Amino acid sequence: MKAIRINNTGSPEVITYIECEKPKPSVGSVCIKNMAIGLNYIDTYHRTGLYPVSLPTGLGLEGAGIVEELGQGVDNVNVGDRVAYVSGPIGAYAEYHCVNAQKLIKLPDFISYEVAASLMLKAMTVRYLFKDIYSIQSGETIVFHAAAGGVGSIALAWAKAVGTKVIATVGGEKKCDLVKAKGADYVIDYNRENVAEKVKEITDGKGVPVVYDGIGAASLQWSLDSLARRGLLVSFGNASGAITNFDFSRLAAGGSLSVIRPTLADYIPDLESLHNNANDVFDMIKNKHIDVQINATYSLKEAKQAHIDLEKRKLQGLNVISP
Repeated sequence: MKAIRINNTGSPEVITYIECEKPKPSVGSVCIKNMAIGLNYIDTYHRTGLYPVSLPTGLGLEGAGIVEELGQGVDNVNVGDRVAYVSGPIGAYAEYHCVNAQKLIKLPDFISYEVAASLMLKAMTVRYLFKDIYSIQSGETIVFHAAAGGVGSIALAWAKAVGTKVIATVGGEKKCDLVKAKGADYVIDYNRENVAEKVKEITDGKGVPVVYDGIGAASLQWSLDSLARRGLLVSFGNASGAITNFDFSRLAAGGSLSVIRPTLADYIPDLESLHNNANDVFDMIKNKHIDVQINATYSLKEAKQAHIDLEKRKLQGLNVISP
């Protein structure tokens, strides 16, 4: 089969396109023929070593395809089932991938492989952020950073369906126009405006109860300064670099603030929680609350270019790799 490998961490130049042996499923796992592969910013964290990986390694956590072979002891899926997976193991950038059967999501007929691979990880991330970490409510106002990306676009749609107002932050005039079109109630260009001052202006000086921040180090101070007393900062990504040497006294000074650094995997540890999350996503798609249009498609051989475009912020919305 064809697959992507990296032997060292670093820039997109470390990505290699190889031919290797098709994997065999171990006990409790299945071999999936990938029909579409998810392209996510977390893939760049593995490639650069920001999130440590054992080398050499593949890349990619998300995909959708057809169950081709069952390992011993698998009884929750059958050969031929249409499935998706969102939490690894790493190595989805390949024609075939073996996945723990307990991590598989059966796809309803109305969701294509391309939509599942490009959307499920992002949408399930939004779902756990908006329901498990902090339950957003109709009528309240929240902040969501980098709202023009794939997760941000889904977050805007999800919040609109709930009735929650979103202050969306983005970098650049084009992205401001994009998130306005996608339903953001307020838009702040963090390249030109003081985010916290604008948030306080919009909220009559109160701040917001929660800030969702996937940017990381560069946006930490904006996020803390945008919160109301006893507010929550949900730091769920490091696009600008990891936060280090954090002084917890800043939380007290800001008004008894809280910070959480969650990961999706800890909120879908078993089939029940996985399916509860996925079913909510399916409902959002079925009721047409989430836009399922694919923005860009790359071939497996073009994975290096896909990572270049990701890191240069050229991609918005949903993007996919075709094996």
